[in-house]
Amino acid sequence: MNSGAASFDDLDRKIITALMANARTSFAEIGSSVGLSATAVKRRVDRLRETGVITGFTATVKPSALGWRTEAYVEVYCEGAAPPRRLAEVVRNHPEITAAMTVTGGADALLHVRARDVEHFEEVLERIRVEPFIRKTISVMVLSHLIPDSPEAGATQAVPPEAGAPANRAADVR
Repeated sequence: MNSGAASFDDLDRKIITALMANARTSFAEIGSSVGLSATAVKRRVDRLRETGVITGFTATVKPSALGWRTEAYVEVYCEGAAPPRRLAEVVRNHPEITAAMTVTGGADALLHVRARDVEHFEEVLERIRVEPFIRKTISVMVLSHLIPDSPEAGATQAVPPEAGAPANRAADVR
């Protein structure tokens, strides 16, 4: 993969836009809409993948269909300076954490958590809080998605463990 800045033109942008809207769109369909042959679109998509502009293709799944009906964002406050590498190790042990990032402001990290229900969320929160360097957490439950077609409204990664089964702390589904 090329680590330099990727260069792409207007046609590449149109191809990327089409794939983001529906990754199953055929090269012929995309080519028809952007004025290229299917072969030319494939060559461009291959180049965009090789240069790291396109990082993968995925299915968007309604989380509730998988049994994940509760969603929250959790601010994590650490004791001292917890390195991002250590935070990353911790979140990998919790398959319910679908996204995690270090942030500016008062919190050290922000976690996106999905759970079966409030009780399951509470269990996940308690597992996170037992880490010795975590001082406190502040949680915000999601009530509804105002932009239902956004990536945050749907699961865009590997299927979590069975919705009815307890989470395996050592599992790494990512």
